[in-house]
Amino acid sequence: MSSQMSTIFTATRNPCRMCTPLGAVMVFSGIADAVPFLHGSQGCSTYIRRYLIGHFREPVDIACSNFSESSVIFGGWQNLQAGIQTIIEQYHPQLIGIATTCLAETIGEDLPQMIRRLQNELPESGPILVSVSTPSYQGSHTDGFRRAVKAVVEKLAQDGPAGRHINVFSGMISPEDIRHLKDIFMDFGLDAMILPDYSDAFDSGIWSRYEKNIESGTAIESIRRCGQAQASIEFGSVGDASASAGDALLRRFGTPLYELAFPIGVRLNDIFFERLRMLSGCEVPSRYVGQRSRLIDSYVDAHKYVFGKKTVLYGPADWVAALAVFLDEIGMIPVLCAAADCTGKLKEYLAEHLGPDKAERIAVIEDTDFASIEEKAAALRPDILIGDSNGYKISRNLRVPLVRLGLPIHDRIGASRITALGYRGTQQLFDRIVNALLETQQDNSPVGYTRL
Repeated sequence: MSSQMSTIFTATRNPCRMCTPLGAVMVFSGIADAVPFLHGSQGCSTYIRRYLIGHFREPVDIACSNFSESSVIFGGWQNLQAGIQTIIEQYHPQLIGIATTCLAETIGEDLPQMIRRLQNELPESGPILVSVSTPSYQGSHTDGFRRAVKAVVEKLAQDGPAGRHINVFSGMISPEDIRHLKDIFMDFGLDAMILPDYSDAFDSGIWSRYEKNIESGTAIESIRRCGQAQASIEFGSVGDASASAGDALLRRFGTPLYELAFPIGVRLNDIFFERLRMLSGCEVPSRYVGQRSRLIDSYVDAHKYVFGKKTVLYGPADWVAALAVFLDEIGMIPVLCAAADCTGKLKEYLAEHLGPDKAERIAVIEDTDFASIEEKAAALRPDILIGDSNGYKISRNLRVPLVRLGLPIHDRIGASRITALGYRGTQQLFDRIVNALLETQQDNSPVGYTRL
C-alpha cells in the first residue's frame, strides 16, 4: 500500500455551521408578503424548520418542491411548477424566494432558467420569483444569508431620483437587535430600510389561532428604492465580498457603501454612531450618550473579574471578529477564534485591529468543526466560551462556562430577545460574561461566598 493511500482521512466531525439554505430561508422570511421555498428534498426543509423553530420558538413555514426518486432522475421541473402554483393559491404572496439544496445542485438543475420560464408563465400581477444558489457543500448558513440578500437586491432594486433614505444590510442578528437598530435609526431621524426584518416573523405575539404571518417584514417597495438611497451600511467586516448586497448596489447605482463590523463594544459602536451622525447631520441623541457612559462605568466596576481571562470564540467569522475586538477592549484574551465559514481574512482583521503582537498569540481556525475546537481549547485552558448552544459539550467537558450567543440556541429560552449590538446590547452581553465567570468562581469555591 502506498504511503498516500495509507494516509488517514478525517472527515468533518460535528461542523461548526449549518446548511447554506437556512440563511436564505431567514432572509425570505424577513420580507413582507414573501414565502421561502426550497427546491430539493423534503428533508432539507424539515431540518431547517426544526432548527429555526427550536431557536426562535415560533412556527416557520417553508415550502418545498419535495423531490422523489423520479425527480432525481428526470429533474424537478414539474415539482417546482406544482409547488409554486400551490403557494400562490394558498398564500397569495408578492414574492417567492427559491433556494436550491444540495440535491438540486448535484443533479444540475438550471434553476435560473426555470425561474425565468415560470415567471413568463405567470400573469403580470403574479408574485416575483427570486432564486439563489445555496448548496450546503459550498459555504455556511451565513453565506446563504448574504447570497439571498444580494439576490433580492439585484432582482428588485431600481434606479431613480436620489433620496435621503439609507439601506441597512444588518446580517444575521437576533429579532431584538433588529428592533434596537430600528430605534437607533429613528432617534437619528434616519429613514432606514433594514433587509431582512424578521423581528416579527420570528418573535411575534400570542395568537388565538394559526396565522400564515407573512405580512410583516421589509416592504418590497422599500427594497425597490435601494438604488436611490444616499448610502448603504453593511455589517460584516470579513465576509465574502462577492456576496455583498451593498457592493452590488455600489457597482450598479453608485450607492456609497460603508462596511462596518458588528457594533459590539465601545470602540466599534463609536465608529457606527459617528457614521450615523454624518449621514443624518444630527448629533448623537442623549440617550445613547448615557448608554455609552454607563457601559464604560460598568467596565470600571467589573474589570477585576474579567481582566486576563482566556476566551474561546466560535461562530460566523464576522461575529468572531467583532467579539474579539470587544474582548480585547475589556482586557480579556481571545486565545482561540474559530470561524464556521472560510473567509481567509479573519487573522488579517485581528492583526489590524488588535495589533500584530496580540494577533500572533491567537489561534485562528476557519471552516472548522467542534471536534477540532475542543482539541485546541483543551490545550489552551480557557476560562470561558462564547458561542452557540452546540458548544455546550465542550463547555461541560472543560468545566468552564458558556455564554450563549448566535444561532442555534436550542437549550435555553429567549434566543430571540438576546441583544448584543449598540451600547445597550453590549451592556447586556458584558453583564452576562461577568456573571458567568462569577457564578463559576462561586460554584468552584471550597468555602463559597455571598458577597463580591
